Amino acid sequence: MKPLVYKKSRRERGTVPERHKLHVAKGDVVRVISGEHRGKEGKILHVYPKKFRIVVEGVNIVKKHKRATSPQGESGIIEFPAPIAASNVMLLDPKSGTPTRVRRRHDKEGKLERIAVKSGQPIPRVR
Repeated sequence: MKPLVYKKSRRERGTVPERHKLHVAKGDVVRVISGEHRGKEGKILHVYPKKFRIVVEGVNIVKKHKRATSPQGESGIIEFPAPIAASNVMLLDPKSGTPTRVRRRHDKEGKLERIAVKSGQPIPRVR
């Protein structure tokens, strides 16, 4: 009888996917600048730094057909926002409400803060 031989996965063992540095964070209000949902605004609900994707409230709504897992469970069609690429959104300027690029600088306490390029106003982090 032949011994069992397990195939190795294509990804090397022990490696961790690279984390991308994102210009947005959870809770930020952004506008979609490209793609099917261009022009829509919403709050960021979830961030996936390893995949360079984000979930924006009210953008890229998809339908999923769910089967009941138990006889008492519910089945039906569920709508939820799916992730989009982080490069497809821009932060909104706190002063004018228009999309802006972001710079980073250290404030007086030494913490890194985000600055709107258009107005120079700091963009607060939502906790």
